[in-house]
Amino acid sequence: MRVLALIAVVAATLGAAPAGPPDILVSRQLLARAHLAIGDVVTLAGDSSGARARRFRVAGVYEPTPDPMKFNVERIEARLHLDDLLSLASDGTDPAWADAISVINVNLKNSSDPASATAFSRSLSARTPFIFAAPTRDQASTTFLVIDRFHTAIAVVTVIGSTAFLLALMVIRAEERKETVGVLRLIGISSRTIMTEVIVEGLLVAIAGAVVGVLIAAGAQHFVNLIFQARYDTTLVFMRVSRTIAMRSIVVAVPVGVVAGAVASWTLLRRGTSALVRR
Repeated sequence: MRVLALIAVVAATLGAAPAGPPDILVSRQLLARAHLAIGDVVTLAGDSSGARARRFRVAGVYEPTPDPMKFNVERIEARLHLDDLLSLASDGTDPAWADAISVINVNLKNSSDPASATAFSRSLSARTPFIFAAPTRDQASTTFLVIDRFHTAIAVVTVIGSTAFLLALMVIRAEERKETVGVLRLIGISSRTIMTEVIVEGLLVAIAGAVVGVLIAAGAQHFVNLIFQARYDTTLVFMRVSRTIAMRSIVVAVPVGVVAGAVASWTLLRRGTSALVRR
């Protein structure tokens, strides 16, 4: 009986103890800007005038999710429990305000499939006349679609310009080797054999150049991300050389190099042997 009485007294004492401020999480940027520490008590208000202020205890720190639309914005943020956020943001004039919901995010099982998200949004919109459903992928797709088209245009112009520059270099290189080609023609080697050798040589050079370019880009991405992440204080990845990008670069670079070498050599091989050896 004494043990039970002691437990009851302890329970009553704990229940009567004053509850501390509710916990919140603050972003790493806010923690550094306000010189906060874990366990500090802060005051938050629902408006700039400081009305309806409440006290909260900093329970932890988090790194904000990288957002390409906010990479140049300092993430001064805090995360609250939903009931604390409602009581802080509500002005008290509308009793039903806390029960109103404006946006609901739904995570689909096949979230990686855009078709499933589109089908779900259409089905939900058809069943509920007053609810508008749309994939979140489409909300930011317009801006990134413009950026993607801009990058595609730059890539096309770059490939065309580099192809012309490469063709000019290959023509100059072929002109320097015209005497060697003329000697090969005089000793009986056919133009087809010489052209095959040039194509194989161009293929090897193109592959080597593409691989070196990919390696340089892979090494540069570390320094680019390091500089811009430090500049904007974010963990957003500004440059990433994925396997798909690397393979696409090689697939584009190799045929361009081979064709440029073949065209430059063809302009040389169509000449007569006497013109090649200067006789």
